[in-house]
Amino acid sequence: MKILTLCTGNVARSVMLAYMLSDLAESNGLDWRVRSAGTHVTEGVAMSARTRDALLSIPELGEHRYGQHRSHQLTAEDCEWSDLILAAEYEHVAFVRRHFWGVACAQLGQFATHAPLGQGLDVQLASLRELAPDESLDVKDPAGGTQADYDECARQLWRYALAFTDLVSGAG
Repeated sequence: MKILTLCTGNVARSVMLAYMLSDLAESNGLDWRVRSAGTHVTEGVAMSARTRDALLSIPELGEHRYGQHRSHQLTAEDCEWSDLILAAEYEHVAFVRRHFWGVACAQLGQFATHAPLGQGLDVQLASLRELAPDESLDVKDPAGGTQADYDECARQLWRYALAFTDLVSGAG
């Protein structure tokens, strides 16, 4: 499965989630390819030290070369490449629906909380389309916050990433 993670600037949330999903796929023997992008990006920006340190604060994550990431604006080619876009906020889902019609996109928190277990991805996504936007399930942007804000964001993403992996792989 080809998964694209999405946030606003592609320097914190989508980056952390992409590394987490890549690690989970590798450790669980899942055939996933993962990329990340943003809805409003300055191209080529590295992740911040706070983002890197937040990733390092998750002891279950394997070793990664975190310095290689560079921010990337979501494109039509990204949408064509991906089987699923996982968005940090519902507004990101709305952005995709406005600009890239027909793309499989879900709010990560809604997927992790409401997608039915033991169903195929198409059925899971169809069940989510019936749900209203739910800001309480957004992963809030830590930009401008303290290291503690980034660490909490990483912990929330990790919980959602684990739930997503269980739901999609049928392990939950």
